[in-house]
Amino acid sequence: MFFLSIIIPVYNEADNVRPLFEKIQTVCQTIGDGYEVLFIDDGSMDETFTVLSELSELEPQLAVIRFKENAGQTAAMAAGFEFAEGQRIISMDGDLQNDPSDIPALLAKLDEGYDLVCGWRKERQDKFVTRRIPSIVANWIIGKVTGVPIHDNGCSLKAYRASIIKQVPLYGEMHRFIPAMSTVAGARIAEIVVTHHPRHLGKSKYGLGRIWRVMLDIIAFQLIISVFRQGSNSLKRFLPKWGKLARFFMFQCKRRPLRVFGPFSTMGFTLGSILLIGLSKTNTMVGASILLIGGGILAFCFGLFGELVSFANAKHVKDYKVKTFLRRKK
Repeated sequence: MFFLSIIIPVYNEADNVRPLFEKIQTVCQTIGDGYEVLFIDDGSMDETFTVLSELSELEPQLAVIRFKENAGQTAAMAAGFEFAEGQRIISMDGDLQNDPSDIPALLAKLDEGYDLVCGWRKERQDKFVTRRIPSIVANWIIGKVTGVPIHDNGCSLKAYRASIIKQVPLYGEMHRFIPAMSTVAGARIAEIVVTHHPRHLGKSKYGLGRIWRVMLDIIAFQLIISVFRQGSNSLKRFLPKWGKLARFFMFQCKRRPLRVFGPFSTMGFTLGSILLIGLSKTNTMVGASILLIGGGILAFCFGLFGELVSFANAKHVKDYKVKTFLRRKK
């Protein structure tokens, strides 16, 4: 067993993975204990896997998990946590914006008795309008909803005790709720300021379109966390493991049922309300308006139900498929 596992989800980061691994090697040599670095290739379309394959043939500390198709950051992190053999786990991005030199400080804070240490990109080097403003708003809302006062839920640079993070079920895009989920699992959480660099190579995978997705995630999280607080026995009692239904929600609905049914719910409810208000005086299309509103509410409830089914089966129905696992034998 290793002392430390570093997991790094990557998608189309061929130019970044080699220099990132070299930086990690330099830092980990100063730590002294055994370590492993797990790159999770989330279905990259460029030469990311080729570069990682070449590195894995030379470096026994490096392992590569390759997905059959793109499954998302949360799925990649879930795979990393599952395959990690270390007592301590570090997660970080693969775009060189997180700095490996912060790893010793994260581990030192973890050794003070904490179970999860979150990085805070206080001096964030991203575009203000498209990245920083949405992040500030999302973090404020998440803090209010979850009651966990973390400044930067979206920062991938975190340190975990393996015994805690392996208990947290992850699916969809729940990685931004790891601090809140860990708190429910009994974790003590701390936060430290970490370095954040501008992106020099490759392209960002995020934009303004994620704001709507985050809002839907927060709604789903409210329901899930209320069930999670009841404990696994309560969840199993009220929500059996429906494998086929879970696979439908997790794969056909792209791992986020509420995101699939949410737009239909919004359109139905909004259009129905407009028709009802605008045409109520003429008594025309009132029935159609009520049907649209009812359909919108039903779609929303079905999406929430799908979130519960997906969550209940997150440990049993994986929302990723591993194509290749590489590790050089020592």
